[in-house]
Amino acid sequence: MRTGRLIAACLLVTVVATTAPAAAGDAHRRQPAAAPARFTHPGVLVGAAQLAFVRTKVQAGAQPWKAAYEQMLGSAYGSLSRTPKPRAVVECGSGSQPNHGCTDEREDAIAAYTHALAWYVSRDARHAEKAIELMDAWSATIKDHTNSNAPLQSGWAGSVWPRAAEIVKYTYDGGWPRSGRFATMLRTVYLPEVINGAPSKNGNWELIMAEAAQAIAVHVEDRAGYDKAVGIFEDRVPAYFYLRSDGPQPAYPPRTSIDTRGELVAYWHGQSAFSWDGLAQETCRDFGHTGYGVASVAHVAETSRLQGADLYPWLKDRLRHALGFHTRYENGAAVPSSLCGGTVKKGLGPVTEVGYNALHTRMGLDLPSTRQYTESRRPQGTEHHYVAWETLTHAENPS
Repeated sequence: MRTGRLIAACLLVTVVATTAPAAAGDAHRRQPAAAPARFTHPGVLVGAAQLAFVRTKVQAGAQPWKAAYEQMLGSAYGSLSRTPKPRAVVECGSGSQPNHGCTDEREDAIAAYTHALAWYVSRDARHAEKAIELMDAWSATIKDHTNSNAPLQSGWAGSVWPRAAEIVKYTYDGGWPRSGRFATMLRTVYLPEVINGAPSKNGNWELIMAEAAQAIAVHVEDRAGYDKAVGIFEDRVPAYFYLRSDGPQPAYPPRTSIDTRGELVAYWHGQSAFSWDGLAQETCRDFGHTGYGVASVAHVAETSRLQGADLYPWLKDRLRHALGFHTRYENGAAVPSSLCGGTVKKGLGPVTEVGYNALHTRMGLDLPSTRQYTESRRPQGTEHHYVAWETLTHAENPS
């Protein structure tokens, strides 16, 4: 997806050694949650208890899980005849132009995750073997990502591969002889692209990259990488979702030279009125990219919870307001003239199930706009980059 062209002030952003001067949102930051002494597996986005819940519901024919499972199996990603399309070098420019392997890589990763889920639910070994075939083909081939979208592309694919690998490695008793080579691929090809974040880019980049780095760190059991990824994430979240309690403006984006209100307004795509809880840095760009930020915030929190450090108590106000703010307009509310000039570009996508489940099912919070949006779009499928099958995995899942 296009990263967008920031106006002149934002083009001058440079990475610096420390964060910008103290911002209003600093009070909401915290020390990074430490990596667990022992990693839990499977433990990327979905854990053992969640998977067991899903299997029980599908096997019982309960809704919406049965429909979500059938949607997944009926997609191109669920085909047992799928042929992997690996490349040694995946080249992705802005907006994935040029597109030399970008779509193939993302979709093969989603397919591997699809078959991993299908294996767990059905216990049909053909699905586990198809997931292994896809993962082995890429781990035998890929060496690098190039061009301007390389970090984002690595984030998209790098967040999905570990989901598939965790399920297969830790639940399939048929064996995966080349799992070590796959882990090496994650460690040497993907992790270097995502581990340092992308300070000067729109915030969805850094959130997606933090998600991928955290997921890879779990799978390869890299405690230092895990801590770095979560640290970047925790700095970025208060600079991405605004709360009025932050003060008159959002936090400055971390590790950049943006340190004036004018530069901040430019970075927030011209939005100068900070009057709403849940407003996002990319709201006035479009809801699609904002949805990526929403998804990755929930994904990182979900994985952190599975690894023993629950970030939801810290995140809940920002996440619930971000979900409610954007779904309200998706549901048809009028847009005030002070928000994005009175016009927003909707299209949030299938990104609400994980956050809604955490906040509503597990924490008991009332999110009426998010509930309306989420339930009216079930089963939520995939946006073909890195969000996939979250009605199946997270709808009303108490685990």
